Amino acid sequence: MASVAARRVLRDRVRANRAASTQRRTVAQAARRVRTGARSLVTHIIATGADRKTVEGVADALRTVAKKKGVKGRRARIRRSFNGARNVVKTVYRYTRAQVAQIAAQYKPRKAEYKAVRAALIAA
Repeated sequence: MASVAARRVLRDRVRANRAASTQRRTVAQAARRVRTGARSLVTHIIATGADRKTVEGVADALRTVAKKKGVKGRRARIRRSFNGARNVVKTVYRYTRAQVAQIAAQYKPRKAEYKAVRAALIAA
């Protein structure tokens, strides 16, 4: 019986380590991409190391601020699956680090997590 419990502990530890490793790798890849060129707002936020829920909330807020302040990212066209349809052409916008810092400076979040992301985006 002890060996079954020990195996469970090891399995859980391996899963936790794998998840943490995946998160670190995702953040590092996003940070590298942001340094090399214009990327989506979500990529900039992921590079700060925020969790998924925070990324979604901050990205929506930053899009709104960008629209209000007239900060235009570089337009790009991508093909992706959308509502069951394949190869739908979508227009997306890519922002440089300077543009994201400008948008973040105008953003006034209330939540502590969002404030931390804002500070990281301005500092980057």
